[in-house]
Amino acid sequence: MLKVLVTDKLNTAGLDILKQVAEVDYKPGISADDLKKIIKDYNALLIRSQTRVTKDVIESCSNNMKIIGRAGVGVDNIDLDAATQKGIIVVNSPEGNTTAASEHTIAMMMSLARLIPPADVSMKKKEWKRADFLGFELFGKTLGIVGLGKIGARVGKIAQAMGMKVLAYDPFVSQEFATQLRFELVTLDEIWKRADMITVHVPKTSETVNLLNKDTLKKCKPGVRVINCARGGIIDEAALAEAIKSGHVAGAAFDVFDEEPVKDSPLLYLGDKVVLTPHLGASTEEAQLNVALDVAEQIRDVLSGGFARSAVNLPAMKAETIAEVKPFMTLAGILGTVAGQLIDGKIQEIQIEAKGELAKKNTDPLTVAVIKSILSSSIEGVNFVNAPIIAKARGIKIIESKSFDTGDYVEELKVTLKTDKGDKALSGTLLAQAIPAIVQIDNYSINATPAEHMLLTHHQDKPGMIAQVSTILWQGNINISSMHVGRKGPREMSVMILNLDDPLPAELVQKVSKVEGILEAKYVRLLSLVD
Repeated sequence: MLKVLVTDKLNTAGLDILKQVAEVDYKPGISADDLKKIIKDYNALLIRSQTRVTKDVIESCSNNMKIIGRAGVGVDNIDLDAATQKGIIVVNSPEGNTTAASEHTIAMMMSLARLIPPADVSMKKKEWKRADFLGFELFGKTLGIVGLGKIGARVGKIAQAMGMKVLAYDPFVSQEFATQLRFELVTLDEIWKRADMITVHVPKTSETVNLLNKDTLKKCKPGVRVINCARGGIIDEAALAEAIKSGHVAGAAFDVFDEEPVKDSPLLYLGDKVVLTPHLGASTEEAQLNVALDVAEQIRDVLSGGFARSAVNLPAMKAETIAEVKPFMTLAGILGTVAGQLIDGKIQEIQIEAKGELAKKNTDPLTVAVIKSILSSSIEGVNFVNAPIIAKARGIKIIESKSFDTGDYVEELKVTLKTDKGDKALSGTLLAQAIPAIVQIDNYSINATPAEHMLLTHHQDKPGMIAQVSTILWQGNINISSMHVGRKGPREMSVMILNLDDPLPAELVQKVSKVEGILEAKYVRLLSLVD
């Protein structure tokens, strides 16, 4: 039976979903050493922010580990490179805590503006010092948002509703999108120069670490206030503390830190100038339930043979991307599998071409499916996650192209393999009821519905050829279910696909290949149709 390990606290509703498909071991707080010792026994791992899934942990996983799920947005506590190399899907819940994180950012801004935390402390000491807590209004102020994802965009909309002007920076966002939100899309330097408040909503990457540092803080408008409810390390805490002490920065509100739990951040010693919370951005009852359900459902779906909605290390295979081309996924796998078993020599290049109406769609999932199926013909352990990496490591060039001209079929997918011993090209389409069909092999037109067992021949079209092949199969007790032939003309060269009910032994393939007039005979098995 499949087994799932959960190593951080999780809503019971999430555990119930996992139990639909697997045995679940719930071990919140497990040590790193113990995790490495037992992880080999599991097919899936579900964590939150407390568990660190290092390279050592991933290397301790067996090849049966399919998926690691992070119930939350960030995945910086997971070694993505190691997981990808191992062929393990990593998923998160990018939308489960959007509302919670957005509202917490606004709460931090309001607390900073109106000095609510120190005023609360003072009141509980039975003091009444109104003059000590002179705040400022957010109305009319300029908010600079770095990162215009779902959380950043929601924060901006709420800020607008409070009468703030919103500047935004995001290199991956179009002007049209920003205009739609009524945000002014600007450069980072413009945000540093013009914003009264700056809030960051970007992932922690090599490009965003210390994005706000000693030098960039100097560029900021005097009296600016800074909020970080995204990821620790995006803002240099030491540099910020110095800027606050000097008076250049008026204050800051932080929910995330370089080191968590916080031990000795310089922000701890700035008194009323800062508002600090212990990573509470997603700490609402609703968010905890949402992320638990989201990630648990994705793990369940992957273990059941489906696809993940939010695969961090597999962007081409996101559910919304697959949905558009899902009927062609099986065809892509068939074409790749057949081509991979027909070739001789070392693969140098894989070409994937979408034709007709198919060319108008996002065909990235089909490319991954083709690469996976081709490599699986000769390499063990290939999956959707590591297939592109394995291809790159082996020096295989991947070329994708699209042709909007429709030929004989409204939608068509073509796969061409180039090797050091020659090329092989196959095209396919979908018939009625989305039935996959092979419609071309090299330069031969054909119309063949694939089967689990197939014999493919390249031969001269002449009387008695089919009879000779059929006799060899009859003598080997191999039943033929259907036959498909593609030829250029009478008594010219042709190709044939025989669909068989039984596996074809190698000795029978050799007998067929020795028949006069047959240039090549290959047995192909489509495991993807049955496994």
